[in-house]
Amino acid sequence: MAIYRDRRFVSIFFLGISAGLPLALVFGTLTIWMAKVGVDKTTVGLFSAVTLPYVLKFLWAPVIDRAPFPLLTRFLGQRRGWTVATQLALMPAIAAMAMTDPAANKWLMALFALLVSFCSASQDIVIDAYRVELLEEEKIGAGASMYIFGYRFGLLIAGAGALNMVGRLGWNVVYLIMAALILIGLVTILLSREPVHGTDEETKAREHRVADYLAQRPELSGGRAAMLAWLYGAVVSPFIDFMTRPQWFVILLFIVFYKLGDSMAGVMTGYFMVELEFTEAEIGNVGKAIGFAATMLGIVIGGWLMAKLGLLWSLWICGGVQMLSNLMFVVQALVGHDMGMLAVAVGVENLAGGMGTAALVAYLSGLCNLAYTATQFALLSAVASIGRTVLAAPAGRLAEMLDWAPFFLVTTLAALPGLALLLWLTLAHRRSAATEKQA
Repeated sequence: MAIYRDRRFVSIFFLGISAGLPLALVFGTLTIWMAKVGVDKTTVGLFSAVTLPYVLKFLWAPVIDRAPFPLLTRFLGQRRGWTVATQLALMPAIAAMAMTDPAANKWLMALFALLVSFCSASQDIVIDAYRVELLEEEKIGAGASMYIFGYRFGLLIAGAGALNMVGRLGWNVVYLIMAALILIGLVTILLSREPVHGTDEETKAREHRVADYLAQRPELSGGRAAMLAWLYGAVVSPFIDFMTRPQWFVILLFIVFYKLGDSMAGVMTGYFMVELEFTEAEIGNVGKAIGFAATMLGIVIGGWLMAKLGLLWSLWICGGVQMLSNLMFVVQALVGHDMGMLAVAVGVENLAGGMGTAALVAYLSGLCNLAYTATQFALLSAVASIGRTVLAAPAGRLAEMLDWAPFFLVTTLAALPGLALLLWLTLAHRRSAATEKQA
């Protein structure tokens, strides 16, 4: 616990808050706002697609990783400059959402929500790189845990905090307050130092070989060869490095499907609570506050399981608990408006979600080559977001076709493909380990 007294962990915690705030504003909280003003379920479900930038952020991650941002990079450095740029863009984008009526201008709201998602995904890219480069290798895991805590706290502020203020202030004022709270991250990054950037010798040698080869091509001028060499090092190398790993495509599929059932349920949980006639305060106090505490406990349990049993066993246990937790909402649908049952259902679901998140983040971190951390982590975390965005988007239509209890049964079954892929990877790992032992 002594390492958490390092002031760098405090900075990472507050940057996590800044990163977590926007996601809730374009996802769960926005869903409840739209449900309250009478937007239909199909549209609410489709609105999950505005978080598509979280899936596609790997496309522009190489630019944020290596290209300077005008003026800001010169005065603040590469990581701090890009962080400030994304935060300065986030505040007016969230304010634009605040000034839009989702019932009267749903597509304008979708446009502003998409802009917030893009700026937020860009902020995630640079903060992920910043926190890894800021810490020594042995502290990166602890830094990731502190970042998750901050991120979840940001989700709590924009979830339970926002919902508790809505009754007194209204949705527009609440969203303006959330825009102002991005200043937490802005002040933090301005008071922090720029990390030291470094590249290992193997990466340098590989990129130099490509640069020398391009420079010797007679059909390429010096400037064109330098640009192609930069593109190779920033864009191509991280993907080539990942795709040389055994089972790389199965790994990507597993990352997509591991939390699919949890994501499908999450898209419609807010609407489900509204239809059961829970108030904004009830949803905030029980649905969000208890959920936050349960998620934090789940992250701790997930970390403990990984320390005791290893990563593969932890993925199995956390994935199984995550799948079965959706059955609690089946019981809630049968019971109806019951605060005690809501506390149990949300607590169990978020406990399982925290366990699954801890295991998955550890798995993604272990897959990254430290020479390409920013781009590869952006790629892997974006792939993990596909289940929450693209594949979970039809959840609203599914909820309209089915009653709530059958709907949550379907979301439980949606977790099975992820566990099947985990079985494939487990068997492949055992075969590889047996081969190495024989050798």
